[in-house]
Amino acid sequence: MTVNVLQHREIARLAATLAARTATTVECEPDDHPLRAAVALVLRPGDGGELELLMIKRAEFEGDPWSGHVAFPGGRQEPDDQSLERTAIRETWEETAIDIARDGAILGPLDEVSPRTPTVRRVVIRPYVAAVVPDVEVVESPEVAATFWVPLSALRETAAWITAEVEAHGQSLSVPAFSHGDYLVWGLTERVLRSFLSMFNTAIER
Repeated sequence: MTVNVLQHREIARLAATLAARTATTVECEPDDHPLRAAVALVLRPGDGGELELLMIKRAEFEGDPWSGHVAFPGGRQEPDDQSLERTAIRETWEETAIDIARDGAILGPLDEVSPRTPTVRRVVIRPYVAAVVPDVEVVESPEVAATFWVPLSALRETAAWITAEVEAHGQSLSVPAFSHGDYLVWGLTERVLRSFLSMFNTAIER
């Protein structure tokens, strides 16, 4: 099953593009010890073979700066995680019950990102692109309010990339965003999504 997914034309091209480059890392000062985290951009072939990208809407929790946001499965690196790639796999399993190691594969990392807004402690996030079998089943954890798959054709619609007004840290902000149905993607997730789209376009135009 995994072999079939990796033979999908666009997945194979994306994997080759990711393998041919070195993802950039966030530079930190010697006395700066940020929290490390990872997210997974999980792709699957949908109806007709078009690729779809999994996104989640986080549940509402008091004191969580990303509460209720649309995001990718992911979270902070735990001491038992041998690598950030393992963090992305574990967090995806815990939040969605998708087992990337069993039902797919990690294709490679994107450039690291760090939130631009002040936080109690700095966080550096490494995104990983993954591919899984078409019939993978999603089971939402209590941390997840909703999950949905976005066709990559929707990502490539110029009109879906907008400037939106959002509320954050007690103030109204005008931010770049991606709009899909009732969902709005902005902030750090929008930055990762834009980076992925650029990488995908490069891969399929090779």
